Amino acid sequence: MDVEPSQQYDFQKGALLLIDKPLEWTSFDVVNKIRYKLKHKLGVKKLKVGHSGTLDPMATGLLIICTGKFTKRLHELQGLPKTYTGTIRLGATTPSYDAEMDVDETFPTEHITKEVMETARQQFLGEIQQLPPIFSAVKVDGQPLYKRARKGEKFEVQPRTITINTFDISERNLPDVDFKVDCSKGTYIRSLAYDFGKACESGGYLTALRRTKVGDFDIENAWNLEELIQHIEDNY
Repeated sequence: MDVEPSQQYDFQKGALLLIDKPLEWTSFDVVNKIRYKLKHKLGVKKLKVGHSGTLDPMATGLLIICTGKFTKRLHELQGLPKTYTGTIRLGATTPSYDAEMDVDETFPTEHITKEVMETARQQFLGEIQQLPPIFSAVKVDGQPLYKRARKGEKFEVQPRTITINTFDISERNLPDVDFKVDCSKGTYIRSLAYDFGKACESGGYLTALRRTKVGDFDIENAWNLEELIQHIEDNY
């Protein structure tokens, strides 16, 4: 399917859009903005619009949006492998495992050598068990973990089986470490950052994240959100 930004779409029949999600936007913010603009321009009261996999507000990158009958493909698209780049800050942790929340504990980093990081990195390759962050949308007894965590409730999080095909360290400038990850559906990169910090006998949390691929879909072919909105305004 051609998904180049120059394409003309039949949004009501069904369209697949690649969006470069802006920083600090939720995935639902993007869906709602596109739905609102399309309903207004097409003069319809209802239009199905959905996304194929949530990105946290602090993350940027590839978000697949489907409209109309193409929303039936969302489950299939959710199962595709994903590629991310980002930055882990070693020597500290946060409750959310990322920079959304303040540091709650600090750890030494003087002992972290290239060899320590390499040994830690290899622990996360292949099929592994991963605990989702307590501040996540994973549901326990029908309620998202983050809602229960914010109430201060005590609960047990079950590990999930994921696959990490590649986990490469591209830059080491302690306390910051840049990385690239190819992984399966259901992988929490925030948890990987936290667990990598522990494996280095320190702490770790995510300070930047960008999704660059979902299956064969690439961020290089994605719309800037505001440019897409302007394209809809000008052409429909």
